[in-house]
Amino acid sequence: MSELSNSLDLSASAMKAQAMRLRHVSENIANADTPGYQRKTVSFDEVIERGRSTGKVELGPVELDRKELTRIYDPGHPLADETGYYDGSNVDLVVELADAREAQRSYEANLKMFDQARQMSSALMELIRR
Repeated sequence: MSELSNSLDLSASAMKAQAMRLRHVSENIANADTPGYQRKTVSFDEVIERGRSTGKVELGPVELDRKELTRIYDPGHPLADETGYYDGSNVDLVVELADAREAQRSYEANLKMFDQARQMSSALMELIRR
């Protein structure tokens, strides 16, 4: 029974991490046209308890993408410098959509694993009751 509850914990931690990743992707997409906005990137860290790997994951620190900001020519913009340029964002919508799709698919895979473990646990309980 311990292995079934462990698989539920693993799936739940992965779903939580992917949900947070999707949140940051959404923030990047929402701010794609915000001048000076830098894309946020995240990584996953392994959860260590009592010096041992648990197999669980958690979201690592949020970092800013170091890619250069796009320079946009618009002399009438309030942020434009004396040459007429201002800094746009470094968000690439194609990359963000790909990241969103990957996070969604990973979430769905972990949800299926969670559901399978739950069904197996329920079936085991039903067998024990007999």
